[in-house]
Amino acid sequence: MTLNLSKEDILQILNSTDSEIIKYMSETVKYRENNLITYSKNVFIPLTEICRNDCGYCNFKKNPDDPEAIILKSKEEILESLKEAEQYGCKEAMFAFGEDADEEEIVRIKLAEYGYEKMIDYVVDICQMTLDETSLLPHTNGGNYSYDDLKRLKEVNASMGLMLENSSSRLMELPAHNKSPGKNPEVRLETIRNAGKLKIPYTTGILIGIGETKEEIAESLLAIRDLYDEYGHIQEVIIQNFTPIPGIEMEDWAEPSFLDMIRTVIAGCLVFGDTDVSIQVPPNLNNDTAQIFLLCGADDWGGVSPVSPDFVNITSPWPGIDELEKLTEDAGFELIERLCVYEKFVNVEWLNDTLLEHISNLS
Repeated sequence: MTLNLSKEDILQILNSTDSEIIKYMSETVKYRENNLITYSKNVFIPLTEICRNDCGYCNFKKNPDDPEAIILKSKEEILESLKEAEQYGCKEAMFAFGEDADEEEIVRIKLAEYGYEKMIDYVVDICQMTLDETSLLPHTNGGNYSYDDLKRLKEVNASMGLMLENSSSRLMELPAHNKSPGKNPEVRLETIRNAGKLKIPYTTGILIGIGETKEEIAESLLAIRDLYDEYGHIQEVIIQNFTPIPGIEMEDWAEPSFLDMIRTVIAGCLVFGDTDVSIQVPPNLNNDTAQIFLLCGADDWGGVSPVSPDFVNITSPWPGIDELEKLTEDAGFELIERLCVYEKFVNVEWLNDTLLEHISNLS
């Protein structure tokens, strides 16, 4: 098989069985430049759990009247978490929050209490505070943003991210996305495209098991590849599996099979095999099977935190760094820490002087 895969090529991988799977798995080895598997030691800070979307698989969003909901963390709370993370050697501050949370009055009241009108103003200041008061690098993942808002965030973020999830608008009719306007794939692709225009080092990915077809998986991988080919800003692609959790709307949906994950990871690795884009599989969602994805070509575990849970997948705890190292070495690879921004982007073409100086001090 050659690269420049067509949709038909990808479908062959996604429908493969028996020895065909082994054959495609061996293809990925040709494009592995070394035996290094990377991860980023981070702290995961949810600024708010209020969100305009209501995804059928979401365990993150809280209702505004939930007494346990994070309406909006204060700067003092955030700085306390950042300082604790510093003590544990974390280098990435991953800020995640519900999309357009300031559409809810309760969030606007909190923002006003803190002296802000809009969520974007608060997020920019939080990232600036992180740079001013700590050694950590901000990485913001808060849904769709306009070109102008992304331009502001670029100045205070070493990297950013947004899961495409899937490029098919058909999923907007299914429980996964039918109450989530922000999951419109045209809107999400536009956000990722604008990040490329602005030269923001970017993470994206697909979510499998939410009602998509194999054709739609293939189209989604190709949509990301097209954006990479045009702008070069995609640093990693996450292949994430839906995991049912009690209490969510889709709690009775079947999760994707182990073989479907294997096929999809192989497909992702071959779609990007001739690039320097990393393929990431979240280890906490695949505790018993994580090692096999390294043999399928994956080369990154993503952000792993010694101080905070994965608030998006709260029932799936991170493995410890020591445990991750054992898993990696047992499969024949070497675990190394990376920053939230990949090395190829650490230059004046992609980052401003403040961020470059911050990275230099970390190095």
